[in-house]
Amino acid sequence: MLAYSFSFFSQQCALCHSAEPGDNGGAQGPQLYEFFGNPAASSAFNYTRALSSAGLTWDAATLDNFLAAPTSVVPGTSMVIPVQDEESRANLIAYFQELSKGTFEEEAPQFGGFGGFGPPPDAEPPEGDPDWINDRPGRVHRVDLDNLPEPYETASAVNFPQVASRPDGAELMVPDGFSVDTFTTDVQAPRAMVLAPNGDIFLAETQSGRIKVMRPSSDYNSPDSITVFAQGLLQPLGIALYPQGDNPQWVYIAETNRVIRYPYQVGDTVARDIPEVIIYQLSPVGGGHYTRDLAFSPDGSRLYVSIGSQTNVQDDMPEKSAAEIAAWEAERGTGATWGTEENRAAIMVFDVGNEETSARMFASGIRNCVGLTVQPETSDVWCTVNERDQLGDDLVPDYSSRIPEGSFFGWPWYYMGDNEDPRHAGARPDLVGKIRKPDVPYTAHSAAVDLEFYPQSQQGSSAFPDEYAGHGFAVLHGSWNRAHRTGHKVVRLPIEDGVPTGEYIDFLVGFIDEEGNPWGRPVATVVMQDGSLLLSDDGANIIYRVSYNP
Repeated sequence: MLAYSFSFFSQQCALCHSAEPGDNGGAQGPQLYEFFGNPAASSAFNYTRALSSAGLTWDAATLDNFLAAPTSVVPGTSMVIPVQDEESRANLIAYFQELSKGTFEEEAPQFGGFGGFGPPPDAEPPEGDPDWINDRPGRVHRVDLDNLPEPYETASAVNFPQVASRPDGAELMVPDGFSVDTFTTDVQAPRAMVLAPNGDIFLAETQSGRIKVMRPSSDYNSPDSITVFAQGLLQPLGIALYPQGDNPQWVYIAETNRVIRYPYQVGDTVARDIPEVIIYQLSPVGGGHYTRDLAFSPDGSRLYVSIGSQTNVQDDMPEKSAAEIAAWEAERGTGATWGTEENRAAIMVFDVGNEETSARMFASGIRNCVGLTVQPETSDVWCTVNERDQLGDDLVPDYSSRIPEGSFFGWPWYYMGDNEDPRHAGARPDLVGKIRKPDVPYTAHSAAVDLEFYPQSQQGSSAFPDEYAGHGFAVLHGSWNRAHRTGHKVVRLPIEDGVPTGEYIDFLVGFIDEEGNPWGRPVATVVMQDGSLLLSDDGANIIYRVSYNP
């Protein structure tokens, strides 16, 4: 029973949770070791207010009800994907009951742990001060991919952020001439934002399943109104208006496993009809990374959709012969994964108007492309990517990069070129020399989640200086798998003649207090019509406005 239930848990839950002592899986959710029988939200994790105030105790009946319909039992919970099959729920509950008795420690070694976690026992934590204390606007960073550390040079840390209260007097730091103000706090875990032709801002509240429309005031300092455009969606993230230009007719939205669209006329703040399903299924496999982003080609003929991996590093991949791999890749592309990762860790492309029959892989080996965008100047497709965990403090760097069609970025077998992941040692020597290195790598575990290119010709009253035109703004959400915290900031990507330089420059910093605790988790940006930059913070439920007023 325990072995069967562990298998289900590792496939569906282990990216966000662990039940093993001292490990937290993907640390996107709380550790579940010996939680059975305890009050909900009682361990050290940054729970939603909804779960913290729910007053539940995790007995078998309560857990069964919650797993079957989490958002009905606890409206507002960030656990939004149900376990609909009754037998699967029963197996999970039995698994948690056994863990509470200590059975795990007797039987777990045969499974090899979660996600390939396994640094040597004598690995030492890093010495010295954390690097984030040196972050300042204008500080230049460059990660040298030719001098990466060896896997497991340091232990794989579990240091997930607990969002603290903003310290008295704490200010966010930006370059001279810029200022940061609160745009609104009337949001719940705000994420991706998109500008409409009339200046409205579409906003995804992913965990709440809502899309909102914020209409800025005439001075752009705050919203005149915030309206729920659509709700009841399953973890929506990506939003795109189609066709591009002054008169879009549709709002496309990427849910966790499908793409829908609503009819739209400029100025709509509430959906005028029920959604039309454009793509019914993105992957046959659920679980794992759940955010999907989307973008259209400039000519409107193609729709790109990013699909993150189910696992950290797919350490239970079924074996295929060389002939089977060749046949698989001939149909799907170099490095395309299979099994529980089919159509995952990839960008898919669809022909607009013929989406259901035109699906094909655009690029592969991209563990979790959280932010997908098209560079206006060059029409290049870009991804901003969370790379894998549990190889040590400085492996593997996250990145933003141009994504050529047919390219392969290594996951899960390799990283940053021909560096082999030790958890797949010797599995795919045929891939050496075929892995593309990313354009702009970030400090490992920064959790890069968004990229916005500043317009080339912005004429608004708060427009940034000319030196920012065409440059990228990337958002680093903040680390968990690093002993010394990193991220929690916005950085600028210099672009010269349409090409990234490989460096990134601190633009907005200051979210980490003196004790190393973050008081915010920045997640996405959008440029408003006046040239100011909005920044969403899904940890503190705030949207900031960054303006230039020399």
